[in-house]
Amino acid sequence: MSTDERVQRASRLDTTALSDAMDRLGIAGQCLGIKPLDPRFRLTGRAFTILYGPAGSPPGTVGDYIDDVPPGGVVVLDNGGRENATVWGDILTMVAHSRGISGTVIDGACRDVALSLELGYPIFSRSYSMRTGKDRIQVEAMHGPVNIGEARVNAGDILRGDADGVIVIPREHEDAILAAAEEIDAVEQRIREAVKGGLSLREARTQHGYHHLQSRKK
Repeated sequence: MSTDERVQRASRLDTTALSDAMDRLGIAGQCLGIKPLDPRFRLTGRAFTILYGPAGSPPGTVGDYIDDVPPGGVVVLDNGGRENATVWGDILTMVAHSRGISGTVIDGACRDVALSLELGYPIFSRSYSMRTGKDRIQVEAMHGPVNIGEARVNAGDILRGDADGVIVIPREHEDAILAAAEEIDAVEQRIREAVKGGLSLREARTQHGYHHLQSRKK
């Protein structure tokens, strides 16, 4: 199976099913505290990672990387949770949107929220502010491991975001996580349909193996 097929499979799953699958498998990947600017935003793609740190003297660049992010990729910015210096704004949003980048995930703050909402460009962040990161933070490393909401993200890992937040699917566990999440999603879909058809929730769960599914979680 190609890596693109795995991204497509992830795009059909919500973060709750993926989170439950990862809990079952004992794999960490919930990016806690990272929320979409708009609950309608969705993103799925492979991580293009950047690590930030406090600016030196003289200060370094905040990053001239956007032209290197492949279409369909997700920009993943670790600014250490800082909310006093933004690492993403309107020009980056405009370029990323025009190049077909899937979205941006920030452990920290963005700004120029209005353009993201106007274009429908998905940004998931810890917060937003007007205060620039110029001369306050700088790029420390690119394409290496970063921390997003207490979850480790490596370059090339799959990111999935929706109204409930962001999940990272580590590359080495993609097949197991996707298979488990697809199973969970299928069972829950059958339960919903059974309840719509007139069964009680207890009856629907028993009929469709929900308790067996729960017992398989670690």
